[in-house]
Amino acid sequence: MNIKRPRIIVAGLSGDSGKTLVSVGLTSKIKSLGYEVFPFKKGPDYIDPMWLSLASGSTARNLDTFIMGKASILESFLINSNSSGISIIEGNRGLYDGFDENGSHSTAELAKILDCPIILVVNVQKVTRTTGVILWGVKYFDIGLNIAGVIINNYSGKRHKEIISKSIVDIAGIPVIGAIPRLSDKFLFPSRHLGLTTPYEFASYREAIDTARQIVEDYVDVDQIIKIANNSNDIYVSTIPQKSTPKNKVVRIGYFWDSAFCFYYKENLEALEQLGAELVPISPMSDKSVPNVDGIYIGGGFPETNAKSLSENREFIEDLKTKVENGLPVFAECGGLIYLAEELEFGGNFEMSGILPIKISMSKKPVGHGYFEGIVDTANPFFDVGTYIRGHEFHYSFISEKKSEIPTTIKVTRGVGCWESRDGIVKGNTFASYVHLHTNGCPQWAKNFVELCFNKNKSIHKNSINIAL
Repeated sequence: MNIKRPRIIVAGLSGDSGKTLVSVGLTSKIKSLGYEVFPFKKGPDYIDPMWLSLASGSTARNLDTFIMGKASILESFLINSNSSGISIIEGNRGLYDGFDENGSHSTAELAKILDCPIILVVNVQKVTRTTGVILWGVKYFDIGLNIAGVIINNYSGKRHKEIISKSIVDIAGIPVIGAIPRLSDKFLFPSRHLGLTTPYEFASYREAIDTARQIVEDYVDVDQIIKIANNSNDIYVSTIPQKSTPKNKVVRIGYFWDSAFCFYYKENLEALEQLGAELVPISPMSDKSVPNVDGIYIGGGFPETNAKSLSENREFIEDLKTKVENGLPVFAECGGLIYLAEELEFGGNFEMSGILPIKISMSKKPVGHGYFEGIVDTANPFFDVGTYIRGHEFHYSFISEKKSEIPTTIKVTRGVGCWESRDGIVKGNTFASYVHLHTNGCPQWAKNFVELCFNKNKSIHKNSINIAL
């Protein structure tokens, strides 16, 4: 059957082309016109989806072909959009850039899976006619793509804009549907080592979104983009995917949520809920104790920039340590691993929770950056031996000292991990790693986590339904 899904992908020729500015501005502008906007981000990214979520008023989803696969991509896209709204997908890096020389898992590949029209944002600083030649090559490199329009960005003046626009139309045969002039830095989104700064750490985030909307309103043909989205081809599927119905709540899983810890895929949290978990937000910066929960999920974030506040909340740390020593299951990723360490060195030395006998230091350059693959080869509470792990890592931190020997459970086949091609530190019912998992790439994760929390507290839940998953 054919399903209508108005949609566009906002792509670029490289990073820093202006994709996020345009994507956030378009999302906010189209929403202001009365449309429901469904935002998506290509790739394993946390920060861009936060901005897109705030601009749209709905949850931005990640679409990553490496982690999720084609079937999960289509399912997630169709479940999280509808025929009356408009889906805006922000690409990453250059259109054809993937993780190898063949461009595997690129924005172009995603566009073909979704049969999605592409709007290219092109930074034209210090270039004129060559832009048209480059775009001719981009267009004809893969004629299976629908490059529906170009937005030139960062032009210096009227003549510069006119020459470039004419070269794109005459040489590449692609319509120019927007031209954004060179703007001062005050119009740019704040950035940091992981890309953009999270909106929750930027006091003027609402003003930044409003500014992006105004830029798009002033310099982009929004009506034409809406027309392109509405004219996109229907998607053919044999059956329409449906969202799973959550099971009755059988466990309570806390998750760290504040300015230090905010990197979670929405799908991961939903997977836990669908399998019977009630989710409880916890702030290790301000809470004085751990609430009554059966397990804890600690995602990534920026504990290093909040190290002082985290370190000084000793009441919370001591309560957490007591509960962990009594067997409370804890699953920690990247920033969560940092928090579980004994010590963090970052512009000084900060005492962390001390649950794991390791010291963390920070590098000025990325230590781990990219997709991750590994095989679970050691028994542990969270994964069966032989489980294939696929995810991503992006961290400037590294384990600079092991205070004592500690077992790991994952043999790293792509990526960095903790040390010597190993990841997945295990101590009791605590699991900590540098890899960020996505439930679509590791579906047994949520099931095992909920079951572990349930079985650890089976006496408490003896009157609850059995979770035969």
